[in-house]
Amino acid sequence: MQAFLKGTSGPTSKSQKDKAAAAAGPSTEKRARAVPWVEKYRPKCVDEVAFQEEVVAVLKKSVEGADLPNLLFYGPPGTGKTSTILAAARELYGPELYRQRVLELNASDERGIQVVREKVKNFAQLTVAGSRPDGKPCPPFKIIILDEADSMTAPAQAALRRTMEKESRTTRFCLICNYISRIIEPLTSRCSKFRFKPLASGVQEQRLLQICQKENLKHTAESIAALVQVSEGDLRKAITFLQSAARLNVDREITERAVVEIAGVGSPLPTIDNLLHVCFRGTFEKLEVEVRNLVDEGYAATQILNQMHESIIDQDLSDKQKSVITEKMAVVSKCLSDGADEFLQILSLCSVIMQEASHN
Repeated sequence: MQAFLKGTSGPTSKSQKDKAAAAAGPSTEKRARAVPWVEKYRPKCVDEVAFQEEVVAVLKKSVEGADLPNLLFYGPPGTGKTSTILAAARELYGPELYRQRVLELNASDERGIQVVREKVKNFAQLTVAGSRPDGKPCPPFKIIILDEADSMTAPAQAALRRTMEKESRTTRFCLICNYISRIIEPLTSRCSKFRFKPLASGVQEQRLLQICQKENLKHTAESIAALVQVSEGDLRKAITFLQSAARLNVDREITERAVVEIAGVGSPLPTIDNLLHVCFRGTFEKLEVEVRNLVDEGYAATQILNQMHESIIDQDLSDKQKSVITEKMAVVSKCLSDGADEFLQILSLCSVIMQEASHN
């Protein structure tokens, strides 16, 4: 009887498992496929990195010789800093050793001296072998990637410089930041510095067209040009906007209008022209009403600022007047990034424009 029960229980349990696997199969596949395109199309090797020729050339030589200096990557966001060092690390260590040999820390989250003393120091002190499981040669050092290093506190940066020297045999550091001026001088002198430039329009266009082809997206030439324009050299932003546009326009063609709406840069030029007209010929009361309407309509103050800058350059004003206005724009931009009130800042800028226009 027990044998019979055992015999019947085996196949049924097996069939139940098969059914469960079949039911779970498509959903797990879907879950695996739902990756942001920024991650999906991140460069897998150094050769795939776009536009940064100097960095790629140095890293390729380093990968071939398995020798790497301490690195400092700086430049605007979305230009491939993190992608480049991750791709180089994958080539150096292979998929098996990559997780063991690379420590990636985001310094904007973990930026205090305690992290340097504990996590970084402990990881840096471990020695490693010079071979990979697949038999290929492998460098006898680990890599510590400190992303957003310009957010690290001064004491943490000071503690890091001794660790960089002491553990140079077993560990290489790669510091990644947007603003090199926020990294202390002793750290910059210990690293090979590489500036990542904003990506050229042609390079961005080419990469976006490749993604469109792989994802079977219908698009117009104007929509790709709009993506390049609104991203301002930031390829990550361009790919994110493209994915959002693709999700909104399923089975439809991606148009320039869709891109502009997603990017939130739809502040119409006629509205800016009306505002400048009031600045040049109206009263302060009318100006206040116009600025209030513009802010209440939900347009971003930074976008208004950019479009006003373009319009002011074309106005019939003297160079001195333009310089006064653009200097005020710089002050307003700083205040907006610090979280100041949008209405007051735009009104302040417009009153300066009105004041300069009254001299004509």
